[in-house]
Amino acid sequence: MAYETNQPESTRSGEPPLVGEAKARAADLGRRASNMAEQARTAAAGGLESAANAMHDRTDRVAGAAHNAADALSSGAEYLRANDLRQMADDIVAVIRNNPGTALLGAAALGFLIGRAVSRD
Repeated sequence: MAYETNQPESTRSGEPPLVGEAKARAADLGRRASNMAEQARTAAAGGLESAANAMHDRTDRVAGAAHNAADALSSGAEYLRANDLRQMADDIVAVIRNNPGTALLGAAALGFLIGRAVSRD
């Protein structure tokens, strides 16, 4: 009959089985923590990249609008240099004839603004 004890058997390294199991669990826990940290790092990098792309898109739109405004101002300056007052008056008459509704709305808005400026109390 074999002699049985309640004492844990030694492993090859001379450690009790519970110590080896604790080390394995600790190593597994370390791997899981490392994986979770890697996933969090990847997610954070993705979030930062998304924010950077959104900012680039917005600044591209703002820059595009600024370029369009600058082009319009430049075009206006060229028009003023190239035309005398008589040509500009003829152009205004042509715009009014081609767009009478818009011309009436513009005249009403201009009249309102002039009225507000003159009647400052």
